Amino acid sequence: MSNRHKLHRERIEKRSRERMELREQIKRERKEQRELRRRLKKGSPKQTLRQKVGGILFGVGIFALIIVYWLGTFYGSDYLYTRLDKRPPEVVVQLINCIGGMFLWGMTMAILGQFFRKHQLIFYQSLNQAIRSMSRGDFNVWVDNDPRNGPFGEIADSINQMATDLGQLEKMRQEFISNVSHEIQSPLTSISGFSRALQNDQLSPEERKHYLTIIETESVRLSKLSDNLLKLTSLESQHHPFEPASYRLDKQLRNHILACEPQWVDKDIEMDIELDTITIAADEDLLSQVWTNLIHNAVKFVPTRGTIRVRAASYGDEAVIRISNNGPSIPEEDQLHIFERFYKADKSRNRTAGGNGLGLSIVKKIVEMHHGTIKVESKAEDMTTFIVSLPIHQEAGLQG
Repeated sequence: MSNRHKLHRERIEKRSRERMELREQIKRERKEQRELRRRLKKGSPKQTLRQKVGGILFGVGIFALIIVYWLGTFYGSDYLYTRLDKRPPEVVVQLINCIGGMFLWGMTMAILGQFFRKHQLIFYQSLNQAIRSMSRGDFNVWVDNDPRNGPFGEIADSINQMATDLGQLEKMRQEFISNVSHEIQSPLTSISGFSRALQNDQLSPEERKHYLTIIETESVRLSKLSDNLLKLTSLESQHHPFEPASYRLDKQLRNHILACEPQWVDKDIEMDIELDTITIAADEDLLSQVWTNLIHNAVKFVPTRGTIRVRAASYGDEAVIRISNNGPSIPEEDQLHIFERFYKADKSRNRTAGGNGLGLSIVKKIVEMHHGTIKVESKAEDMTTFIVSLPIHQEAGLQG
């Protein structure tokens, strides 16, 4: 069993390293994309120079065409009238000039339209291609933006940002599926192995009872994992019930501490409790899950004859709850990720304590729904403390 636990711990450490590498990769990609976006907006010096020169030459060409037309109209008509020795009425001359001017204006607009239409067509095709790629699940797309796109350039920027965000969500989804699969596979392997072992008729009653206990423990672990996954999914949806009401927070904390009394009495733990009278407006059922999880973790990781300290005090419009224990400290690098899904900062802790790495994620989500904050403070040779800060007043029906 120790080898299995060691292998399991190595897998968790490997996943933690992969998760950190993924975050660094996402940061690098974001930085590169911001730099690329800045360069595309600014354009290379050669490209910018070509665009300026091309625009100047195009404008000069149109202007020269207009000048040539009016010179031709003025001098050409005089030359024609002189050769014919007959000048038409002034009204006819003005009409001819007007028709020629309209023709020239139409030709100019047609040339300009073809010039800009080609650029717009390429731009719209790139937008369409990017949207089609994302609809097929390919988020590695990028739409080149150009100052000539005008206000439509914001659409390109929005599509690029959406592709980046969806790509990151896809990576997180794949990581989530991988973590869930691993967490499910571990107890299933134990259940399958010990079930086969129970088929051995030569087992003693003690061994049979031990194997059945392990199967029951792993089954409970699977059930808890399923329950936590459903709970976390519900909390992250926009439709989870959130019904704040006024109640005594100190009484709620005291009741949860008493509910865990058999566990901390069994380990001969010293409970140091100081709770100020605090009336808070919050969802009592949701916060109940927070205190159950934090107090249960404190009891689980504190050593025999250890100490758990619970403090609750109000500071203005804020209630601050501190739950401390003198169990193994949490390394500083783990403190940054301890509230993430499936993250287990158990390198120096007792592996037999179990858990699936979802409890603190649920806690953090519930606290955020109440517009509060949670953090952990842990140093070597000092207590590990979880600090929850909650607003005393809560707007009804509003959740984070």
